[in-house]
Amino acid sequence: MNFTKLQATGNDFVLIDVRHTVKRDWSALAKAMCHRRFGVGADGILLILPSKKADFFMRMFNPDGSEAEACGNGLRCAARYALESGLVDKPEVRIDTPAGMKIAQVKGKKGIQMNMGKPVLKPAAIPVVVQGRKASDGVPVIDYPLTIGKRKLKVTCVSMGNPHAVCFLDQPVDEFPLAEIGQQVEHHPMFPNRANFHIVNFISRKKLRARVWERGAGETLSCGTGACAVAVAARLKGLRDNPVNIILPGGTLTIDWDGKGEVFLSGPAVVVFEGNWKD
Repeated sequence: MNFTKLQATGNDFVLIDVRHTVKRDWSALAKAMCHRRFGVGADGILLILPSKKADFFMRMFNPDGSEAEACGNGLRCAARYALESGLVDKPEVRIDTPAGMKIAQVKGKKGIQMNMGKPVLKPAAIPVVVQGRKASDGVPVIDYPLTIGKRKLKVTCVSMGNPHAVCFLDQPVDEFPLAEIGQQVEHHPMFPNRANFHIVNFISRKKLRARVWERGAGETLSCGTGACAVAVAARLKGLRDNPVNIILPGGTLTIDWDGKGEVFLSGPAVVVFEGNWKD
């Protein structure tokens, strides 16, 4: 099985073009290929499948075998692959996903801008269970108190096709025990479908620093939908201008959101190498 390894601000993926491949257990394959010691090593696998309404359909599986509804960095990597492999020969790439249609635009030699659609803020649609509220309550969840052990957090919840909990800290994000707390937030009962967790420092109205705990993957160097969620949360809290740069361990992503329409995610996406996986 031929594959292509790509990365976007350190968020790395194994991409497999399966448009002409017999169906198989993709969850098991993701666990094997993503392993950092016994596999290729990646934050997930991306599958390119045929689509009647887009250039292709993309599915993404996490290292634990679970499937993600959306993946911003993965989408940009898939768009880069489509351009360099000749699958698409135009500067606009239309990608269908379980979270709906996403459109990529080429920006220079390495940059890809994704239209990630409108953020979802209604609690029931994220989904997030908030005590004292009805399921039909459409008021955004901003700075909701969440206690993990002895640590008291405040989270703002956003869906970018997948659920995110964003926490702004006074403590430097580099000093925060993300490996310990992230897993507990991911599996907290208030998130029925689990959640991605992001800790954020305010630097300026144009710069935010963040670290990421991804659902099904653990701590990663970057998260595209997460960067979008961080920017949306910051705007809801009145902390940023537009656009804003999200500084992550793997690099910087630029997010543009006017507070009403679609969220635009911009950053690099590059091919690392190609290989052949032997079962």
